[in-house]
Amino acid sequence: MPIEFLGIAGLNDGGETQARSGASFDKDYTLRFARAHEDHGWDRILFAYHSGSPDPATAAAFIASKLDHLKILLAHRPNVSYPTYAAKVFATLDQISDGRLNVHVITGGSTADQAAEGDFLTKDERYARTGEYIQIVKKAWTSREPFSFDGAHYRFENFVSDIWPAQQPRPQISFGGSSEAAYRIGAADADIYALWGEPLANTAEQIERITVEAHAAGRAERPRIQVAFRPILGATEELAWKKAEEILGKIEARQAQAAPSSFVGELRNPENAGSQRLLSIANQGDRFDRALWTRPAAASGGRGNSNALVGTPETVAAALLDYIDLGVDIISARGYDFVNDTVDFGRYVIPLVRDEVAKRDAAAAAASSKASQSASTRAEASRDAA
Repeated sequence: MPIEFLGIAGLNDGGETQARSGASFDKDYTLRFARAHEDHGWDRILFAYHSGSPDPATAAAFIASKLDHLKILLAHRPNVSYPTYAAKVFATLDQISDGRLNVHVITGGSTADQAAEGDFLTKDERYARTGEYIQIVKKAWTSREPFSFDGAHYRFENFVSDIWPAQQPRPQISFGGSSEAAYRIGAADADIYALWGEPLANTAEQIERITVEAHAAGRAERPRIQVAFRPILGATEELAWKKAEEILGKIEARQAQAAPSSFVGELRNPENAGSQRLLSIANQGDRFDRALWTRPAAASGGRGNSNALVGTPETVAAALLDYIDLGVDIISARGYDFVNDTVDFGRYVIPLVRDEVAKRDAAAAAASSKASQSASTRAEASRDAA
């Protein structure tokens, strides 16, 4: 099955290694960065969400109107709008983009950031709300008749939308989290389950847990699996690791200089399970498997996608194929020099991975066809003998 590559939509040039040079929404930069993905083999970009950030849906609509092929993953938090309203916004954006939208529902891993927008539910309550939210949005996208809902967090009567997604039956919904509640809700309701990059053994354990929870929820198949990394490439292994150390120095210097005062405590003591997992793994060692490097996660407090894959394009591609062998369907990646790293990853890594996946798929199809022919031959021989 073809692998999908997900990048990031940067609304400005600021990141872990440098402060932004202009406004929080730099329209020209946003378009240039998105175009770097479209022109270099990426499938989709994520428009992220934070309480104080520019509106991602509006930015996504801007990019969808400018580019022809690049797909969109829109991050959305349930606390910011009622699900029936959100379903209409998503459907409208899917129409604008001619069916290129998926939605990433964020339950909220930071109590402080949730509170900044008036959300004071507990973590488990937020996950329960997310489950209801996803169910309602999917129903609103597909129902042509009025329907009602009576849950713990939402209640309404006889809603029916007059705008539906361009995609049929509907866009995909992705979801992330590593807590007990997250595994239960995401495995039951999401189409895609997003994980942060961890060692292969840890990732395999998470995939197994998601599979078990999906079956317990009555699903025949688990959600597709997405895993996120920070690639650091070099022409040689030595140059890649030299670059990695330089990046780490910039991250550490930037963390020491400034951080939003509301979230300083979370840099070292994050409350979300995903960040806790990343820090726990970093405490066990710096390097895992072929190319996984945990120092960036340790330096940033495990915030978000922060474990790196370091090496030549061939090494990083081989590392990604190891995750694909575990059952990963979507690779999420973003570098530190946003535009240039996007171009390099698209030129030098994505083709290697796609070509190898295509070869494996062709070999599997040939083996399946041969096995089918052999079975047919044996069946004919059995009939002739009879």
